[in-house]
Formats: sequence, C-alpha cells, structure tokens
Amino acid sequence: MGAGGAEIDRNWFFKDKVRVINPEELKSLGSILEAMSGTAYQGRKLGEVFKIITAMIRDPDVTIYMGLAGSMATAGMWGIVSWMIEKRYIDVLVSTGANVSEDIYAGMGFPYGRGSPCVDDTILLKYRIDRFYDVYADEYLYREMERLLRDFIRDLPSDYVFSSAEFLYLLGARLSRLGIRSIATSAYKSRVPVFVPAIVDSGYGIAYIQALREFGKRVYIDQFKDFEQMVEIAMRSKETGVIYIGGGVPTDITQLVAVAKALIEEKRHGVDVSKPHKYAVKITTDLPQWGGLSGATLEEAVSWGKVEPVSSAMVNVDATIALPIIAAAIREAGLERKGVDLGWVFEGVRRYEDKI
Repeated sequence: MGAGGAEIDRNWFFKDKVRVINPEELKSLGSILEAMSGTAYQGRKLGEVFKIITAMIRDPDVTIYMGLAGSMATAGMWGIVSWMIEKRYIDVLVSTGANVSEDIYAGMGFPYGRGSPCVDDTILLKYRIDRFYDVYADEYLYREMERLLRDFIRDLPSDYVFSSAEFLYLLGARLSRLGIRSIATSAYKSRVPVFVPAIVDSGYGIAYIQALREFGKRVYIDQFKDFEQMVEIAMRSKETGVIYIGGGVPTDITQLVAVAKALIEEKRHGVDVSKPHKYAVKITTDLPQWGGLSGATLEEAVSWGKVEPVSSAMVNVDATIALPIIAAAIREAGLERKGVDLGWVFEGVRRYEDKI
C-alpha cells in the first residue's frame, strides 16, 4: 500500500536492482567502489560515500569541512589527512586535540609500535609503554612531544586571545621551520584552518599546564571565537559540504554551523529558513540506538536542518579501512581542486608568524 492506502505496482520495489559483481570488471579502485555502490549493506554505503565525496570535490561552490575524531594519528591515518589538505580536498579541518598532536610525535621521528591488544598492561606500565588498542607509544618520547608543545606555548604572546585555528597556524609555522611533518605543518603551508574545539583534552592540555607551572605562562584560547570563525566561513560560502571521520565534538560543532547559519539568515530575512550542508558523508563504527551523536545517522541530522537528505551517506566501517581506499581512489581519478581562500582567518596572528 502507498501513502493514504493507495495501491502501488509491485515492480516499484525492483526498479533499482542489486548489481552482481563480476571480478573481470574490477579494473581500478574507482571501478570497485562504483560496483560496490550498486550492491548492498556497508559495501553499498562505502561506494555511495565515495560518490558524494567526488561530487563535493568537483563542485566549485562548496567549502569542504572535515570532522576528525577517533585515534587516527596513532594508526597512521594522519598522512592521508595531510595529503587531503595539501591537495585542497578539504578547506577546514575540525579535529580532536589528539589527532593533531599525536601526529607530531610521529613527525618528530618517534615510532608507533604494532602490538597486540592481548597483553598484560601492567607490564606495559612498568616499561612506560602506552597502548592504543594494538598500537604502542613510548611514554618518554611522548613527553618529548609534549615538551615541544610546552616550549611553543611558552613563546606565544600573552596579550592575544587565540582561536584554536590561530594557535595551530602558529604551531604549524614553527613545525615547518623545524622540518617536522604534521597535519598542522601541511595546514600552515596550505593556509587551511584547523579548529580543535576541545583542545585541552589532549597533549595540548598537558603542555599548557607545564608551561604555566614551569614558566608562569598563560595562553588564552577562546572556544567561542572558534565557533565565530567556523560560522563566518560558512556565511561567506555559497554552499558547504562535510566529511565526518567518527563523531564526537568535531562532528557536532560542524553540524551546529549549519544551524547557526540558518538562524542568522532567519533573523536577517524574517522568515523560517534552513541552511543544511549540501553534501555530507560519515564514516563511523558507532551505532545510533544509544542516542549519541557519534552513531547518529545523517537521516536524523535532516530533522535538525543540518544536512540534505539526497546527497548524504553514512557507512559503518572502521576509518582505517575506508580512508585509504577512498584516498587512493581520489588520487587514481586525478581529481584537482583549487580550494577556498581562507587566509583572512589568520590575519590577527600573522604579525607573530616569524617570531614564534
């Protein structure tokens, strides 16, 4: 039965048919993802995610935000994020503090070990080995990374209130001069803002406390200023698109950008409006039934006016599987993008750039 009890043709249910995969047709990653998009389950969703990302990249009117959560840096995924910044496949990164500090550990030449989750953690504690599921980090080398951040904070001006994007821009400038590869380094060179809306919840928090206790240094990062700049980017953009890796604060605050833009437009024009992100994809292993944002479906986000239903897709898969496949397929397709000029975000701190 259709809407209102009207009869519908049974053939309607078969107008889109499941594709049968023929390995002889799988000539490239792009062809694999294209074929998967015609199948079922999460393979289909991964193929749909890739299609939407490529549409986003090709759309000249779109500013692309990426929300990055989970322990991606320790898993080696930060190299993909840096590459996407350098190729201007993303214009704005919104990240956890961990993902833009634990990459610096690797950039300093310190190793992450491939280990096992089946290990006696009391032994790891004895040897000061930190564990991220099946990845090991050297606690003493981790502290070296935090000391580098401490010294950076020590050298910052105390009379300026930073957004986290301004803070990370200056950090990228220092890391660039030191020859340390990282997401912040790539973002600095490409003039891509990196917002960290919960920055204290990471090695940056430890580094700040060390700078305060050892040098009496206070630095102020205004999280409301973060949101002001994130919303202003959207206000200056014709359209916005989002790529979410995981969920958490990076996803939630980027979703709120669409809500804020709609409310501003509503106040300006005096009518009820909706300004959802034109494109949205989400890669997560979380589930929706617990009510949390990390597992919430993009269909749910439609009810808030945060995303468009016709150009969004969510896949429940480990990002360490999905990201390399998608990145390789984008590279294979030879997609090029100019990117959006957001240099105005850093105007307030450029006078410090050569002094840090």
